[in-house]
This record gives sequence, C-alpha cells and structure tokens, in this order.
Amino acid sequence: MTAHPPASRARRAAIKGALCAGLVAAATTLTACSGGEDPDAGTNGVGKLTAAKIQGKAGRVAGSASAVRLSGTLVSKSHTYSLDMRLKGDGGTGSVTSKGRTFQLLRVGEALFLKADTEFWTNDGGASGKADGAAAAKLEGKYVKIPQGDPAYQQLSGFTDKDKLLDGMLTLHGRLEKGERGTTGSLRSIKITGDAGAGGTLSVSLEGKPYPLRLERGGHAGTVRLSDWNKDFPLQQPDKEEMVDYGKQLPTS
Repeated sequence: MTAHPPASRARRAAIKGALCAGLVAAATTLTACSGGEDPDAGTNGVGKLTAAKIQGKAGRVAGSASAVRLSGTLVSKSHTYSLDMRLKGDGGTGSVTSKGRTFQLLRVGEALFLKADTEFWTNDGGASGKADGAAAAKLEGKYVKIPQGDPAYQQLSGFTDKDKLLDGMLTLHGRLEKGERGTTGSLRSIKITGDAGAGGTLSVSLEGKPYPLRLERGGHAGTVRLSDWNKDFPLQQPDKEEMVDYGKQLPTS
C-alpha cells in the first residue's frame, strides 16, 4: 500500500474543507459537511410534537389569549360570509359581508349593535317600498341595538364571541397528521391536518407561543386568518346620538 506523505494528506484536507465552505456559502445542503440542519432549531419546539399535541397546545394558548383578530371567509348552510372581526372576552367589533351587503357589528357585554346602509334595512320590492325606504334612511350610519329576544341576536352575536368562534374553528376532524413546515405571514409555522385536509388544515406558529395563524376549513368551508393575538383595542357602546334602540322588537322593515 502506498503511504501518503503528510503534505499530501494536508492538501486533501484543505480541498475537502474548501468544498464544504463553498457549499455553506452557496446555501446548499450541508449533509456532507455537517450532518444536516435541525428543522426545529430556533423554534418554540412544537414541531417535534405529535399533531394531536400541537392542536392541543394551539387551542390552549388561543383560549387564554386576551384578544385576537379573525379575517377571511366562512361558509355555513350554503351562505358565504366575509368577516374582519376583532374579539376579546367581553365582546367584539368589525365587519361582516353576506350576499353582497356589508354591515358593522359591535358587542359590548350583552349589548349587540348593528350598523348598515339604507339598502340593508329596506325590504326588497312590495308596495311599501317607498315608506320602508324613508324609514330605513333614518337608520343609515346609526347603531341599531338588537334585542336579545330577536332571532337575529343569536345569529349575529356568534360573530362577536371569541370563545365560541375559536372552539368551533380550532378542532380539526378525522385523523390528525403533521404537514409541511413553512411560513405564514412573517412567522415560521407548521401545518397539521385532519384526514389529509378533508377535516381542515391549521397552521401553527413555530415562533413564540404556538398561536394558530391560519385555518383552512374542511369541505371548502372557508379560510380564516388569525392575527393580533393579545393586542388590545377599544370597546365601548356608541353614544346616544349614534344609536337607535327599538326596545324588544326590531322594525319589520
């Protein structure tokens, strides 16, 4: 066997070192040089957990958050709603669009208010259209208080209830699995899926607390972004001149 002199071995070592340095500089794979990167390096570590545990942690930190912003679309009973709501424990505020019409919602404690334009309050067609239009015009730009006994109260207040919305959104259905890592907005994240996405896909932050960042609901039932966790916002009832209170029943128009 031919013995290699020390100078020859030193040259080979230098060449190998130069190749590895070149790979690092080119941001290519480091497997041959350093054995690979840890995908969880610098993260909060939830990527190492099972999908079920990731879902559990995300649900707990979301439930304990003081505030959140939800924006995107929800599909329920063949109706599509676009929403942009800021929510916290004692109420919420924001906008909802349905059937091409946008209205503002505000809930402070148990008091729920709706603000919309004239068209929203006017009946479609009918002999009373002109009268309805005149009455509805007075409501434009006003917060109309929704009585708790009105059927609209239960439906609309759901858009302002942080706990109910999060509970319904953050539970994936079917077999849970971990998906790919990536970024959601500016944050590193990991996806978990229910039944390979048929039961929903949830992106969870790998930075800081494992907050849910984006939900793709199963069955093409909408996509919602979750942001501004723990970011407070003002929440107070409208002034008297901005509000209309019909008492226990809304006007039929």
